[in-house]
Amino acid sequence: MIKKVVLAYSGGLDTSVMIPWLKENYGCEVIAFAADLGQAEELKGLKEKAKKTGASKIYIEDLKDEFAKDFLFPMLKSGAIYEGQYLLGTSVARPLIAKKQVEIAKREKADAVAHGATGKGNDQVRFELTYKALGPDLKIVAPWREWDLAGRKEEIAYARARKIPVPVSKNKPYSSDRNLWHISYEGGVLENPWFEPREDMFLLTVSPEKAPSKPVYLEIGFKKGEPISVNGKRLKPVALIEYLNKIGGKHGVGRTDIVENRLVGIKSRGVYETPAGTILYLAHQAIESLTLDRDTLHYKQLIAQRYAELIYNGQWFTPLKEALDAFVNKTQSNVTGTVRLKLYKGNCIIVGRKAPKSLYHPKLATFEKEEIYNQKDAEGFINLFGLPIKVQAKLK
Repeated sequence: MIKKVVLAYSGGLDTSVMIPWLKENYGCEVIAFAADLGQAEELKGLKEKAKKTGASKIYIEDLKDEFAKDFLFPMLKSGAIYEGQYLLGTSVARPLIAKKQVEIAKREKADAVAHGATGKGNDQVRFELTYKALGPDLKIVAPWREWDLAGRKEEIAYARARKIPVPVSKNKPYSSDRNLWHISYEGGVLENPWFEPREDMFLLTVSPEKAPSKPVYLEIGFKKGEPISVNGKRLKPVALIEYLNKIGGKHGVGRTDIVENRLVGIKSRGVYETPAGTILYLAHQAIESLTLDRDTLHYKQLIAQRYAELIYNGQWFTPLKEALDAFVNKTQSNVTGTVRLKLYKGNCIIVGRKAPKSLYHPKLATFEKEEIYNQKDAEGFINLFGLPIKVQAKLK
């Protein structure tokens, strides 16, 4: 029997309806919890909304610092990019929300946790795997998998019948999710993969066509794989990301339009804006190209793909993720230096990089005569390296 439940609450239509639905169907007290991950104006009036809808209490937790330091930067250091394009802005946020939700549930001595994710998406998995990892004794309620409300019209009718204020918002023909790292857009008109998004949809970036005609140069400093400064000025993680989002967005950097493979087996079209993430990933790769040896760099690229799958699939709090973090952190010990980038009409171009422990030596790389590398040695190397090919050819 459930007496008290903590609901991951956004204040939108779904979670507003879920508060009375949980009370009616489970006869329980409902505590709302909202995470501030940098979604800006979306948090306005949330406390009043939750109380009017029937929540006994609401927690609004500012998690931006923890999000940047303990989730975004580890992901950045790993190099994780899902299916080669998605910088995982929504995926990486869910474990943090669920983690804090479990902490509140334990503090409030709640029996259960609930979320507003649908039964067709990835978020239900991400929330629930975290619940299982951090609060294995808590019951899990997923209203979308239980109720008979088929869609938005039924939800609105349900709310109005109970005199529940329906959230008033601009009617958008798509859904969006925003945090410090990105904004995602999906559903509605975007479900047609041939449809080109309208320009007024984008909130973080201007179109490359409307970006300034003069490029801007940035210098990003790294220490052990983590960005610490922009143009020589030290910035804390949240401020650094916010600044790069602003400058990158101004120059049209960071738009991605993809069809991705959801964990539940459905293909989904998503459009993303990730200006800071795009800049930081390119810059981080540039520093690694100087400071990691070939074998480590190539193996880390294999790890990055698996790391991305773990994040996308909601497996943040797992032994494998913890083990991969240990590997990644070891590789970052010398990933310190500065990268120079040029932003111009949607492009982010590396134009310079330097590192105190760089493995790049001009004397070795040059085509001019030098003393370290004897070109005559290459003949024996090629003979041995190509021996299996030669033997195979003789058999034919």
